[in-house]
Amino acid sequence: MSTVTSLVQSVDWLALAPPTIAAAVALVILVADLFLPAARKPLLGWIATAGLALAALSLLPLLDGDRRTFCLPAHPDVCSYAADPFALVIQFLVLGGALLTALLSIDTLKDQDLPAGEYWFLLLSSAAGAALLPASRDLATLVIALEVASLPAFALVGLRRGDRLSSEAALKFFLSSVAATAVMLLGVSFLYAATGSLHLSQVAHALTDLPDPRLATLASAGVALTLVGFAFKTAAAPFHFWVPDTYVGAPLPIAGYLSVVGKAVGFSGLILVTVQGFPSYANVWGPALAVLAALTMTVGNVAALRQDPRRAHSAVRLLAWSSVGQAGYLLVPIAAAGYAHDPGHAIGSTVAYALMYAAVNLGAFAVAALVARTHPAHRISDYQGLYHQRPVVALALGFFLLCLAGLPPGIIGLFAKVTVFSAAVDAGLAWLAVIMAVNVVIALYYYLQWTTVLFRGAGEAGETERTGEAAGTKTPAPAGHPAPAAIPAPLATAIALAAVLGIALSGAPQLVLRFASGALL
Repeated sequence: MSTVTSLVQSVDWLALAPPTIAAAVALVILVADLFLPAARKPLLGWIATAGLALAALSLLPLLDGDRRTFCLPAHPDVCSYAADPFALVIQFLVLGGALLTALLSIDTLKDQDLPAGEYWFLLLSSAAGAALLPASRDLATLVIALEVASLPAFALVGLRRGDRLSSEAALKFFLSSVAATAVMLLGVSFLYAATGSLHLSQVAHALTDLPDPRLATLASAGVALTLVGFAFKTAAAPFHFWVPDTYVGAPLPIAGYLSVVGKAVGFSGLILVTVQGFPSYANVWGPALAVLAALTMTVGNVAALRQDPRRAHSAVRLLAWSSVGQAGYLLVPIAAAGYAHDPGHAIGSTVAYALMYAAVNLGAFAVAALVARTHPAHRISDYQGLYHQRPVVALALGFFLLCLAGLPPGIIGLFAKVTVFSAAVDAGLAWLAVIMAVNVVIALYYYLQWTTVLFRGAGEAGETERTGEAAGTKTPAPAGHPAPAAIPAPLATAIALAAVLGIALSGAPQLVLRFASGALL
């Protein structure tokens, strides 16, 4: 009887609350969708939004300490789930990003006639997996959480039935992700065969002293394959090819979700396996990630630079390639952790940069969703005259782009880039810091080019109006720019929340940058 009792684990439901609430609300929506009449389907969106807000609020009771659950009876310090500072920060990013995505989605579902029940169920299921991943502390839970976050995203990308771009995007996303998962699972199986454990702490201990050279070879292959799998998930070059077409084919809120929450999932998993699982292989993954970071930021920024403003979907493609470039910056501190005496301290710069990037990038996608309502082709040139039509929205988008570029008044973007740059310099990666500086200059061009488009049309429109008044004639509105309609309340709320958050962080950057100065793991 005592043996049976010792095998029963106690579950800390408070620690599990964030992903559990998201998953429970997803099931509630799935059942409610069966009974609600078509006219009441919009109610599901507000249930989903409330559920995500509740999941985010459930993080508050966890701030007082480091809670763990699903621990081994013989080793109480070896656990599968840890609500530590790193997990809580990433869960806040994930659930906050999903909440903003939900606000963006409420009117998108009406405009594009998407199935409400399936959409909200899939979004909350993905958010539940994304919230589970940063707290996972064994390889099996990591892979499961990653797939729970990824599988619903495939369906969300392809939810516009009958749309060729949407179907093609979902197929590319699915095939690349399945390949990444297969490679990762092969690496995890090699590591389990070499170390006899799936828990990250035990894997790290076993890798320091493998008795058989053949096991060391197997473990090295496992480490390499696992890193390649996460490189796919983070859209690191040369594993980034799925990004632009997926973003173009997906509904805009889902493209924003993938650019922020999808990245948070990939990077948190990469941090956990490198820093906690493979510290003894830092001399392998450190240089490898440094090369990946340099390649990723260069490929992303050069491709974004080449976007034609008059090409259809050029605005989304620029945001997609920009997200690849930003992924390169996010990789820099993780690579630097491979050279640091305290890797847990080094990865704080990635977390700080990710928090900044999440707020302003989702804000940019929110404005893009607004413009796409009247300009389905969604060219960068469609933004000409936005300041003349919607001054506040244009100023908000200009602020978001300047944050991404790292220029004032986007102070938080500048500080976050300096933090990442310092991480590379402190690790002795001067060559990587130089490449990053060059890429920041390249990115300045296309961010500023888009920003100037917002205001260029206003001056031209004003000149046209003055000419018409002098001639005594009534000048019609500029072609291609219909009179602006009222902004839907959920969309306006999302833009306002992102702008307020960006302005607050620019006014008090220490709110985010303190993560770069402390050890989260």
